[in-house]
Amino acid sequence: MENKFDCIIIGAGNAGLVAALELAKNNKSVLLLEKGKTPGGVSSSFKRGRFEFDTSLHLLELMGTKQQPGELYHLFQKLGIMDTIEFSTLSDSLHVYEIEEDKEYKLPFGIIEFMDKMEEYVPGSYDALKKFFVLAEESKEALIYIEKNRENIDKEYLQKNFPDFLKVSTHSLDKVLDSINLPKKAQEILSTYWVYFGSPAGKLSFVHFAIFVFNFIAHGSELPVINSYEISTNLAEEILNLGGKIKYLSTAKEILFKDRKIAGVMLENGEIYESKHIIANLSPTNVYGSLVPIQMVPKEALKLTNSRVLGARGFSIFLGLNQSAKDLGLTDYSYYILRNLDSNKEYQYRQSIKNDSCVAYVLNNVNPNCSEKGTTILEISSFFTDDVFSKNATEKNYFDLKSIIAANMIDAFERATKISIKPYIEEIEIASPVTYARYTGHPDGVLYGYKATGMDNLLPRLLSLKEENFIKNLRFCGSFDVKLSGSSATYLSGDLTAKLTLEDMMEEGNEEWN
Repeated sequence: MENKFDCIIIGAGNAGLVAALELAKNNKSVLLLEKGKTPGGVSSSFKRGRFEFDTSLHLLELMGTKQQPGELYHLFQKLGIMDTIEFSTLSDSLHVYEIEEDKEYKLPFGIIEFMDKMEEYVPGSYDALKKFFVLAEESKEALIYIEKNRENIDKEYLQKNFPDFLKVSTHSLDKVLDSINLPKKAQEILSTYWVYFGSPAGKLSFVHFAIFVFNFIAHGSELPVINSYEISTNLAEEILNLGGKIKYLSTAKEILFKDRKIAGVMLENGEIYESKHIIANLSPTNVYGSLVPIQMVPKEALKLTNSRVLGARGFSIFLGLNQSAKDLGLTDYSYYILRNLDSNKEYQYRQSIKNDSCVAYVLNNVNPNCSEKGTTILEISSFFTDDVFSKNATEKNYFDLKSIIAANMIDAFERATKISIKPYIEEIEIASPVTYARYTGHPDGVLYGYKATGMDNLLPRLLSLKEENFIKNLRFCGSFDVKLSGSSATYLSGDLTAKLTLEDMMEEGNEEWN
């Protein structure tokens, strides 16, 4: 293999794959390094018995549908993979159980339909919800403008075209929902989606949350018929088709410098590959702590990285059931099982090792052929909001501890839905924060990047892009980057980082790019 490339990307997760493909489509020579033997990172799959489980993908809120395409739909079209993947459309928007109140709420896709159903549950919520969606749509358009014009934002243009966005842009979700007089119970039901951010309504940016919900409710969502690994393999194949190189089972040992400038990457086996540009689909903690020589790390980078708080730690249960979803009575795709719909209380509860709140996904209700006839794939996911698992887990009690937590979550699911699943479990695999830490290399098994609070929310991170570029020609992508966490966000992060890298190349060589 040649050893000189326009750009080297470390990590073939969602963001790394998209970044490599975007650069390759712009006629850049790229090398994508991956420590595992397959692409996709967390967006992968594994087999147990006669079942194949998707490791992470549960929804793509920016996907939309063919009739109402979202931002991710357009990205996949641009990258040339949209027509290579078959998608299924999600049928339900939200089905949540509140354990402490023994209440259940189910809401559809479509803004009007969503507001109508919420009005049934919480009379007097319709007008306030309408204000919410208007604010959400304006916030979405404002953020698109800011991202496109990040180096030259016209404040007068913002004030003229997005005045309400400017009023809410610095406020938390709960403050804005209070200000538009959305009834408390409606706030709690709507805020259920906080679980995809890992931060409660009192800390979460209204703008970030509102854009997510608007895209998801207004446009719906689709998932690949096979699994998320299908997206990963198709991205990888397209990279190779365009002349890009992918090197698996290749762990980066050190980012190399020459005359204090990026010069390439050395692998653990001693191989060296040269490039003036590197994209790291890794946490800054790993990059600054392990890959970059300490003398090359600016103090400001260390200070900022050490000041940031790690996000939620993942815990997942993968179940292969020997009964069909229909026979079991599992009619929906997703089931949110929460102790309390007050996200601030629920957040505190998830700091306990006794946490049994979870979201369950019935893959067969999106793709009936994901497992053999008469069987069901059920995935139950949760997270801890700090390092409570690692504080309680020891080498001696590890397997017992994660089994107890899994049993508690399965019990919670059965109590809430009144559907028995334990007698039908044929296969079970449990992934704890330790599993995710080993698999991803992220500190403490973090799946949500940094905690989305304060200056680490979406808008402040986006506005500080230039200031966070501490080492010239070394850029980051993935869940720790400015787009934050979630499958859709990481795909878009790879696209944005590739564009920034192309801009870096233009500045150096005055090159043109598409």
